[in-house]
This record gives sequence, C-alpha cells and structure tokens, in this order.
Amino acid sequence: MNLEYFGYLAAFLTTASFLPQLLHTLRTRDLSSISLSMYLMFVSGVALWLTYGILLEAGPLIVSNALTLLLSSIILGLKIREEMRCGGGSSD
Repeated sequence: MNLEYFGYLAAFLTTASFLPQLLHTLRTRDLSSISLSMYLMFVSGVALWLTYGILLEAGPLIVSNALTLLLSSIILGLKIREEMRCGGGSSD
C-alpha cells in the first residue's frame, strides 16, 4: 500500500472534522462560544502548513490544509463580522 494514502486519509479525517462546527455555525448563527484569538492563530497556522506543503509538493498537506483553510476561514470571517457588529466586547 502506498504510504501517501495514509496522509490522504488523515487529511480527510482532520478536514472533515470542521464540517460539523461550520454547519452548526451556519445553521444557528451562534458564535458566542467561538474564540476569536484561537481561530486567528489556527487559520494563520493552517496557512503556514499549506505554504509548507506547497513548497514540499506534498499532496496530502496541500489538499487538507487548503480545505481546512477554507472551512476555518468561513468560521473566522463570521466571528469577525459578529465582533464588529457587537462592538468587539469579547474577552479573548
């Protein structure tokens, strides 16, 4: 078995783990339990992992981090919009 298949399986599972949070957030529009600072750091880290994967030409890293960046950026964008609308009273 090709070792890269393990990478793609890991990529699928970790990326798919964001779907329940995204769907819940889109359905309820409740972002009160989402930490803005955590998502800022997370999205930045995923962008760096994506860059690293591109530089290494590593398919599993590129695919998983591109999709994770997309999904987590949607949540981050919604959280930033909520913070701006509510005056940014968050303690994180």
